[in-house]
Amino acid sequence: MSTLLEDPREFSQQKKAELLGVLQERFEKNSSRHPEIHWVNVKEKLEAHTHKLWSLYLMESTGGEPDVIGYEKGCFQFYDCAPESPQGRRSVCYDRDALESRKKNKPENNAIDMATSMGIQILTEAQYRSLQTLVEVDKKTSSWIQTPDNIREKGGALFCDYRFGHVFTYHNGADSYYSSRGFRGVLNV
Repeated sequence: MSTLLEDPREFSQQKKAELLGVLQERFEKNSSRHPEIHWVNVKEKLEAHTHKLWSLYLMESTGGEPDVIGYEKGCFQFYDCAPESPQGRRSVCYDRDALESRKKNKPENNAIDMATSMGIQILTEAQYRSLQTLVEVDKKTSSWIQTPDNIREKGGALFCDYRFGHVFTYHNGADSYYSSRGFRGVLNV
């Protein structure tokens, strides 16, 4: 994809066609992620729900490399399948409360607000582990995951990575941020 568009009104038919081409190529190249799912059905669903293309565009433009990983409850599920946590979504704390609680050296954004503005959701731990069965990701980076309220209320947040052939789930202060930690999202179409 070319440069990041800031305004969905700039999302021309040409850009939509370009995005569909990128998604189709990735879909066909990685058929093991979605056996028994056919691109013609995915494309038909995307063309019926064109507003979802903007979210996929933002996933792609921030380095997520979205791809179909399943079909559930009448929806195709697109996950960020980039080898490392998406470059354009790193160095963010967990949520707005964490961002506002920082007195010094605040990051520019937070994962929850970014995901919401993109029209996606941050992966749950179960979704993250499921993704790892299809493609090994985050061997050098880590990704925030949805954090249960009882942990978040105490100031913590969860993140995952893949090391030594194993998925690890860790905790950190929700206000922490690192250049190697971002977040992965899911979009149901």
